[in-house]
Amino acid sequence: MTPASPLLIEALGWAATAVFVGSYFFPRAEALVRVQMLGAVMWVGYGVLMRAPPVVAANVLVLAAAAWKARQVRRPATAPAAGAPAPASDGRGEA
Repeated sequence: MTPASPLLIEALGWAATAVFVGSYFFPRAEALVRVQMLGAVMWVGYGVLMRAPPVVAANVLVLAAAAWKARQVRRPATAPAAGAPAPASDGRGEA
């Protein structure tokens, strides 16, 4: 396997930066975390090519956190358990 050119590695780092920063422009939380996951994967690749274990470790953690958050965002809100008390009323028909 031939080593990647320094220009290609640098381009990957800048692309990962653009993807990660761009993720904050997505209005939906689910889209934001999915784009962050893509950016983290790109950063892991960059870290591997640069032989930079801290970059790899940090972005594996970011990837794991974003994947966990994506699971949380996708889950529908759960209904109250059967037999759970109803919210208290203030007498005006509002809770």
